[in-house]
Amino acid sequence: MLNILSFRSKKIYYGWLIVGVLFLFNALGIGTRQGFGIFVDMWGSEWDVNVSSISLAASLGWLVNGLANPIIGQLSDKYGPKIVMVFCSLFVSISSILVATSFNVFTLSFYYGFLISFATGTGGPLGIILSKWFAKRRGVAMGAVMAGGSIGSLFFIPLLTFIALNYSWQLAWIVVGLFGMIFVVPLSIFVLKNEPKDIISNSNDLGSEVSESSKESGPLWVDKWTTAYNSKPMWQLSIGYFVCGITTASISVHFIKWAISENISTSEAALSFGVLSAVNGISVFCSGYFSDKFQRRIILGLVYATRGIAFLALLLLSGKVALWAFAIVGGMSWLATVPLTTALTSEIYGQKKLGSLVGLINMSHQLGGAAAVILFGMVYDIFGNYDLGLWVGVISLVIASIASFTIREHTFSSRFYKRFAN
Repeated sequence: MLNILSFRSKKIYYGWLIVGVLFLFNALGIGTRQGFGIFVDMWGSEWDVNVSSISLAASLGWLVNGLANPIIGQLSDKYGPKIVMVFCSLFVSISSILVATSFNVFTLSFYYGFLISFATGTGGPLGIILSKWFAKRRGVAMGAVMAGGSIGSLFFIPLLTFIALNYSWQLAWIVVGLFGMIFVVPLSIFVLKNEPKDIISNSNDLGSEVSESSKESGPLWVDKWTTAYNSKPMWQLSIGYFVCGITTASISVHFIKWAISENISTSEAALSFGVLSAVNGISVFCSGYFSDKFQRRIILGLVYATRGIAFLALLLLSGKVALWAFAIVGGMSWLATVPLTTALTSEIYGQKKLGSLVGLINMSHQLGGAAAVILFGMVYDIFGNYDLGLWVGVISLVIASIASFTIREHTFSSRFYKRFAN
């Protein structure tokens, strides 16, 4: 078993080891979910079904994931986030291997749309662990964890594309499952800790991160998750995240198909999404870093605005120019909303019911995603292009940006309440 004292002697804060494990979990969960679009055309051809039918399986996945988030969040509040994360990492790994046995939309909907999607509804436990281990550098820690999704996409999407095109799509999903079983599950068991006191009784010995976290308080901190919905910030965060779901899910599922409709090869489209992920790996970390320096609502509003510009690029440009413009500009915003939204929720409403609250906000994200996946599939089947869906994305991102900018962070966040209340 890992000994905290050995890490202290080397001046390595144990919380960063936890960040590393959660980074890998997101690489597995988010990274592979972002790669769903690789297989849409393959499954459609093999099973002789249209884009809307494949979209149904993806949409079910986003819906199930949304409904799972508050359930998993409440389980984390009750039993602790570690045990939940261990079981989720195990289920994601096994279910990924099962996807390889899919032979129609119905089996795919069960393995991917239900099993994997339920087990990746882990926004709550991730938020709890990081909020308890980090205070001053909470944005950086959450940004680093979410960078796992970006780096996972950068690694997995080109890899899975290569395997699927040169061998089979079944082998691609088996590789995903083995990665989880070999790396993510064992590390989740042995490294993750619910909170600092699970390692050492005197939290002050673990440094300023823990001591700062234990002193936090705010005017809207809740003992019941239902109370949070009596205040405006919860609705502003939920609206923004609903739009985030619309714009990320639609691209994750339909980006490759959009590229094919523009006479761009699957390989180049996958490569561009890998570049998007690389750019996002940097930007999501930077957004977390700067949100520790400035108000998080400002960074969050800018992220949504930047994504709106990326969607406009797909509408106003064409072909490979549009592809690469979206990859660069979109990459600056892709997963950057996650650490900002989670940190704001923690600091405005406290940690007692954080799992439930983050789960509910994530549910709004996934419900938006589920609706968008179906909408984009129907738009393509009816009109032969994605333009109408993309305009929905642009308009909704303007709304999300305004909702984020108008959050009264200075009034309600524990970062500022603590400072001005004393």
